[in-house]
Amino acid sequence: MCGITGFFQINGLGVDAGVSLDRMATKIIHRGPDDGGVWVDVDSGIALAHRRLSILDLSPAGHQPMASASGRFEIAFNGEIYNHTRLRRELELADIAPVWRGHSDTETLLAGFEAWGIKTTLEKSVGMFAFALWDKQTNTLTLARDRIGEKPLYYGWQGEGENKVFLFGSELKALKAHPAFKSEVNRDALALLMRHNYIPAPYSIWQGINKLLPGCFLTISQQQPEPCIESYWSGKQVVEASLSSPFTGTADEAVSALETVLSDAVGQQMLADVPLGAFLSGGVDSSTIVALMQAQSSQPVRTFSIGFNEAQYNEAEHAKAVARHLGTEHTELYVTPDDALNVIPKLPLLYDEPFSDSSQIPTFLVAQMARQHVTVALSGDAGDELFCGYNRYLMASHLWGKLSYLPVGLRRAIASSLTMLSPSAWNRLANPLMKVLPNRFGMMNVGDKLHKGAGVLACQSSSDLYRDLVSHWDDPASLVLGATEPLTVLTNADLQPNTPTDIERMMALDMLTYLPDDILTKVDRAAMGVSLETRVPFLDHRVVEFAWQLPLEYKLRDGVGKWALRQVLYKHVPKTLIERPKMGFGVPIDEWLRGSLRGWAEELLDENRLRKEGYFNPQMVRQKWDEHLSGKRNWQYLLWDVLMFQAWLQEQ
Repeated sequence: MCGITGFFQINGLGVDAGVSLDRMATKIIHRGPDDGGVWVDVDSGIALAHRRLSILDLSPAGHQPMASASGRFEIAFNGEIYNHTRLRRELELADIAPVWRGHSDTETLLAGFEAWGIKTTLEKSVGMFAFALWDKQTNTLTLARDRIGEKPLYYGWQGEGENKVFLFGSELKALKAHPAFKSEVNRDALALLMRHNYIPAPYSIWQGINKLLPGCFLTISQQQPEPCIESYWSGKQVVEASLSSPFTGTADEAVSALETVLSDAVGQQMLADVPLGAFLSGGVDSSTIVALMQAQSSQPVRTFSIGFNEAQYNEAEHAKAVARHLGTEHTELYVTPDDALNVIPKLPLLYDEPFSDSSQIPTFLVAQMARQHVTVALSGDAGDELFCGYNRYLMASHLWGKLSYLPVGLRRAIASSLTMLSPSAWNRLANPLMKVLPNRFGMMNVGDKLHKGAGVLACQSSSDLYRDLVSHWDDPASLVLGATEPLTVLTNADLQPNTPTDIERMMALDMLTYLPDDILTKVDRAAMGVSLETRVPFLDHRVVEFAWQLPLEYKLRDGVGKWALRQVLYKHVPKTLIERPKMGFGVPIDEWLRGSLRGWAEELLDENRLRKEGYFNPQMVRQKWDEHLSGKRNWQYLLWDVLMFQAWLQEQ
């Protein structure tokens, strides 16, 4: 895992290009503290920089930027190609392999480009990556990103006239270090942040800078200065094609096939020349990954979890029980409020684009702990999106079909009654009931869910329902001054897959939006901030494609999601250690904003400050803040959106 950056100028580079490139690379040294390199072709106008976190081939043969065997290509590569040894064998059997200089996957990728071309090599590769490739023969720059979007890549033209420069890199802080960068906030993207708590691709917080979409590659040259973007893998097409040719075997055959493809993905992702471990929450997803790792390891797998003293946020005891059963070498850290609060000042630097999923805090803490012991950690991310794990899917299954028959007026009256009590009051009423209900009917934070459900009751359609469930601020364009909320996958029907059920539509939209732009962004920045590589076996594209071939009945049964995945896990871990109400990976932001974070938040949300900065409608923000402080409503997520932008803005 590494960091890449660089720039391209049509009329060649100036004498200070090397200074600018070094400055850009230094900004992302945390992504690659082990080694660094630059490559510059002044006449062609191209400059590449690389920061290396050594994982495979720790020798100098893995140094980057790296030239291909013939010298035609020069690459700065971030990521891992998990099947690169198989690709090497394929090249060798076809007698088109070069004389290998080392055993890095970067060298394999370059050999593939020379033998098969860029698009075909990308289609053959299994991995997570982002890279910048210069073709000396055609004077063309190619940027590419992995299929789901595990690795980030920003790009865009900045500057004017002869000083116009095309910037690119793993993180925005690298681009911002170039003297041509213009720091102009994209207010439309800020509106998207207020809706989603992240800024979806292709948008970014800076005007003129985009994120490359997952599964795509971009080319640019002196003859073609406007980026040409092409897809080599489409999540939308995969969903539609897989659903149209579903798995036809029995339930037992489905479970067996899932275990086979997932075990192969886990095995490939365990390849490393450095210490390796896994995050373990004790839930279905991470427990399955760890179980399949341990089944393929002759040594105890290193596992890591964090716990909280607040029971409603603590999964550490469950993780410890799973670790004990599997025989892993388990490390846990119980986080105090001070530990978590100390992370908050670091967030604007870690997430140098404003990002407001508050689980970024425990994610950073578990990554920081793991990095003390290992350099690579596998995670269970994406199990919810692929195997129907989120509560919102179950709500659609159980609730919407019944609610849609009720008149809208009646539903709105019910919604009004639900919000008469505060979330904390509902929690006090519901907690005794939750203790006696069977686990599969259990629910955490009932009050928040009832208030969220009140908004659901007023929805006109299942599409409205989904958008309501994944939105924070209902009308962010009225909150952000001068903003118009742009189209996204969620609001542009042409970009959405055709699915036979509402549940599968929600799952597909989550895979295309929430997964890459929230979950994977959160993990990448938190882990790379401490120089830890994370890997996600569920996102091996063969696992993704097989998961979408599984009929919904193999995912959702008797009101419980992840059925097939659970059956794989239960071969390794007793059911009794796993079955319990689903918990989020969060922290008590709501309580902290009324307590230890109140002074910090009050300063950032000061009405005069908001008015002077000119980004937000001060009345809307202050109303939410006052209602939250009084306990009338829990507006933690909406307020955190504003606070994370304010904290980010303060650092610019």
